[in-house]
Amino acid sequence: MLRRLDPRQSLVAGLIWLVVALAASFAIAASIWAGRVAREIVVQQHVRRLVLETDQLASDLGQAVSMRLAAIRAAEGGASPGDLFQRLTSSYPDLEWISIADAEGVLIATNGSLRPGSSAATSPWFQQGSKRPWIGEIQESRRSSSGLLLGDLAAPLRDASGSLVGVVAAHLSWRWAAADVQRLSDTLDRRGSAQTLIMDRAGIIAVGPADLRNRPWNGAKLDEAPPIEPSSTHSEPPRFERLPNGETVLVTRAPLRLDATRVADTWTVQLSEPKDLVYQRADALAIRILWISICLGAAMAVLGTLGARHLTNRLKNLTRSAAAVGRNEVARIEVPKGRDEVAQLAAAFARVLDDLRQERSELLELSSDLERRVAVRTREVERLAKESQYAAIARERLQIARDLHDTLAHSMMAMLSEVRLLRKLQGHDPTSLADELARAEEVAQAGLNEARSAIAQMRVSSVRDLGLGPAIAKAIERFQDRTGLAVEISMDPDAARFGDERAEVIFRMTEEALRNIERHARASRVRLALSSANAAHMQLEIADDGVGFDASLSRPGHFGLVGLREQAQLIGAELQILSNPNSGTTLRLSLRIAPERFSTGRGQG
Repeated sequence: MLRRLDPRQSLVAGLIWLVVALAASFAIAASIWAGRVAREIVVQQHVRRLVLETDQLASDLGQAVSMRLAAIRAAEGGASPGDLFQRLTSSYPDLEWISIADAEGVLIATNGSLRPGSSAATSPWFQQGSKRPWIGEIQESRRSSSGLLLGDLAAPLRDASGSLVGVVAAHLSWRWAAADVQRLSDTLDRRGSAQTLIMDRAGIIAVGPADLRNRPWNGAKLDEAPPIEPSSTHSEPPRFERLPNGETVLVTRAPLRLDATRVADTWTVQLSEPKDLVYQRADALAIRILWISICLGAAMAVLGTLGARHLTNRLKNLTRSAAAVGRNEVARIEVPKGRDEVAQLAAAFARVLDDLRQERSELLELSSDLERRVAVRTREVERLAKESQYAAIARERLQIARDLHDTLAHSMMAMLSEVRLLRKLQGHDPTSLADELARAEEVAQAGLNEARSAIAQMRVSSVRDLGLGPAIAKAIERFQDRTGLAVEISMDPDAARFGDERAEVIFRMTEEALRNIERHARASRVRLALSSANAAHMQLEIADDGVGFDASLSRPGHFGLVGLREQAQLIGAELQILSNPNSGTTLRLSLRIAPERFSTGRGQG
């Protein structure tokens, strides 16, 4: 079962997992997007509903206050003071107090702290109400024994002839509003999750829970804004505020408006609801959409799995047939009926298998012929290997011969010259014999040192260890110590790092050129330049101001120049020797080299 579900071992499993992944990705993406949209819409509707409820509550409360104000203003209609007092006290028991004074300001009837028969002639409500209906300082927030007052109300009482017979006055407070606010709140918000308050201009709560009444509202505005701005022009924009206990609430406010008054500037209706409740319904809807999307994605995955299995059955049968052919259980691949890709693939496999069998028989025939040819080629390779070994031995012998010429031959020639000179001195000047013997000893010692140096160079390659430039610099130091000649050196850093097997040949050619200058040139100044051009060509130039020679003449018995040309030819370099009698000698060696070979010297890091 695990093998069938492993996409690395089954194409059907890979297709099924692909369908599952696509379905899951689509379900998750769709649920996130749809949940976010639905959540935003639900929150917008919730905030808009809360704003509308606030406006409606402010409007209903404003109408209730207006009815009480209208009842006081209706006293101007000419009713008798006794009837008017009875009607007002029975219809509006929620008025703080009601008083009726005669034309001189003496109280006729009252249910407040004032006593009947006392004078109210100096009261503002009598002075103003005797002239016209008056609402006194209704925008001011004042306190009484029952809480915050809305204000003083007064209106004149006139008889049938229009003469003033008295003044009716009342104090209106918010004592009556608690029951109306609760009733209106329950009607608008059936869940009871919103808190309703009425506040004055200073933010003092006039109507609300007992623990908040007569206290200032202490919510702190947050920078986070609700998802919508209300379209109503009568309410403030909703906002989130944080309470002292750490709870965050959504607050909507609407002013209380009365006809022909400025109470709208003073009293405000506020509805607040916890932020968690604002987003609770939206979050629940988003989670519901998520689960629905997951279920739909699972159903899609199941249907896709069944469809994938059905579509891949033909391919699975083709795989089994090919495996049976591979195990030699059947001779041919079973080609299914139809013209789809599986049938075409099976037919192509069958043709390929037939071609392979035919080619196999041909290969068997060619194999026997190839074995015969391999045997012949093996004998030829063995012969060429022996010849190659002989050529390597010959090259090594030639190298040894050049080294012997560069060291022992020169030393032996010097010693031969000294011996001949000693023989002549023995007969003509015996007194000089001791000096020449010492000179001969020095020549022999120098030859021995050169032989040891040549053997050491054959064992250890200073060029490979240090690079061509440092090796030539050391050879020039030894040359200067022996001859005392001034040598002008110029080396390109890239060329100085060159250090493969060709660099060893160039170093030996340099040593041979320096020995020729030392023994034959009689020069006073030597110049050596090692440079590179375009990181692909290297040039070595050695020049002296010695006696020179005719480079066009052959010199039998002398193998120095011949050895230089052979070594240049060995590494594929171009050698030029420019010299004339009394004009000095210039040796110029040019070599084409790949750029990366300039940095092969191990000693240069």
